[in-house]
Amino acid sequence: MDERLWGIIVDSFGKLLIPGLTVTIPLTLISFAIGLVLAIVVALVRVAKVPVAQRIAQCYVWVFRGTPLLVQLFVIFFGLPSVGIVVPAFPSAVIAFSLNVGAYASETLRGAILAVPKGQIEAGLTTNLRYLTIMRLIVLPQAFRSAFPALFNTFISLVKDTSLAANITVVEMFMAAQRIVATTYEPLVLYCEVGLIYLAFCTVLTWLQGVCEKRLAEHF
Repeated sequence: MDERLWGIIVDSFGKLLIPGLTVTIPLTLISFAIGLVLAIVVALVRVAKVPVAQRIAQCYVWVFRGTPLLVQLFVIFFGLPSVGIVVPAFPSAVIAFSLNVGAYASETLRGAILAVPKGQIEAGLTTNLRYLTIMRLIVLPQAFRSAFPALFNTFISLVKDTSLAANITVVEMFMAAQRIVATTYEPLVLYCEVGLIYLAFCTVLTWLQGVCEKRLAEHF
C-alpha cells in the first residue's frame, strides 16, 4: 500500500467516524426506541385478541415484514410527496426504520409473552388486578428477559441497516464514504474502511449485550 492510500485512509477516518457518531448512532437509537414502543403496543394488541385492533396489527406486521426496507424508505421519502406529504430525509428514515423494527420486534415480544405461563395471568386476575397491570408488572418483565437477546440482535442489525438511508440523501456514515470515493476513486479501500467502522460499532454493542445478559441473569 503506497503513501497516497495511507494518506486517504488516515484523512478519511475522521470524516467517516463523525457522521457515524452524529448521524448513524442517533438514527439507530431514535428508530429503535420508537420501534420498541410500537412493538410493545402491537404485541399486547395481538395477545389480547381485540378483534378489529388485532386485524390492523396483523396487517401492519404482514406488510412491514413482507416488503424490503429499502422499498419502505423510498415510499415514505419519494412516494408520499406525490400525494402532498413531504417528509425530510432524516425523519423519513426514522419513520421507516421504526415501523420496520416495530413489526419484527412485535413478533419477538409476542412469542415471549405467550411463553409466560398462563397460570400467572390467572393468578393475577384472582387478586383483582387489571389485565394491563398484570401485563405491566408480571408478564412483560419476564417476556423482556427472554426476548432480550433477540431484541438486542435487532438493534445491532439496525446499526447496519441505517446505511440504506444513504439512498434517500441522509448523510450518515455510508453516504460520507460514497462522497469520499467520488473524489478519491478508491472504492475498495474506503468501503473496507467504513465496513471496519461498522464492525467496531457492532463489536462494542455485542460486548455490551453480553454484559447486560449477565446482569439480567443475576437478577432473575
